[in-house]
Amino acid sequence: MTDAALVRLVDDDPDLIEAQVQALHIAGFRTEAFTDPAKALAGLGPEWPGVVLSDVRMPGMDGFQLFQRIHAIDPELPVILLTGHGDVPMAVAALKQGVYDFLTKPVGGGTLAAALTRASFSRALVLENRALRRQNQEGAAR
Repeated sequence: MTDAALVRLVDDDPDLIEAQVQALHIAGFRTEAFTDPAKALAGLGPEWPGVVLSDVRMPGMDGFQLFQRIHAIDPELPVILLTGHGDVPMAVAALKQGVYDFLTKPVGGGTLAAALTRASFSRALVLENRALRRQNQEGAAR
């Protein structure tokens, strides 16, 4: 990656966050880490350039609730859910709701990096498309 993709990590386990941050830095990603899902929402918007990687089971606000809040902010912002307790119906429901990907722990570093790379590429295309549409609308308005 020439421009390091941005990943916002959300997990209530600080030790797991620390390990994921280290692994993602080694894989070439920039990270923002949050143990509080509500605080992870701050700064997210239609022009935010990253992807969100969230645990499913967290106190207060679980990963599905976090996804729904993010989806209300920008339905094209990729959210990848990660869980140690997933099952097929849970994964299918998540994907039907619009979750970008659903991975189960333990997830291999290559699998996680590939999913984050795909999501980051998708996000970059969405943002580029939005910018081109704005330019086109501004040009048409002149």
